Amino acid sequence: MPSPESYSLADLAALVDLPERTVRYYVQINLVDRPEGETRAARYGQKHLEQLLEIRKWQRSGLSLDRIRELLADGSTTLPVRPRGAGTVEVWSHLVVADGIELTVEPGRAGLAPEELRALFRDVRDAYDRIRKVKGKPE
Repeated sequence: MPSPESYSLADLAALVDLPERTVRYYVQINLVDRPEGETRAARYGQKHLEQLLEIRKWQRSGLSLDRIRELLADGSTTLPVRPRGAGTVEVWSHLVVADGIELTVEPGRAGLAPEELRALFRDVRDAYDRIRKVKGKPE
């Protein structure tokens, strides 16, 4: 049964802001599952999107492709938490809700997968919009 969400290579690459060549390379080295179909007819689904987002998150945190492969093999969805100290580099996600309101999250420490983080941000925006409407103020 086909997935409800299906992407061409070009669409998938655009969604994750990676070159198509990089996506093909990740498939070739088994970091990302093979697509359904071959050549231009190949289709990628939600799982591929999530795999690529995880890889990007881990790369931005400074992990090598070899280390990412280990994490994927273990089924990890969060970054290993390292002790914080002077010189520690961390990658944080920011949501600007409105002027003067910002939500800052370190997904690895929070234990949030990419879809969970997107859901959190969506819910915070929705809550803010509801509060503004109750007060009768413009958004």
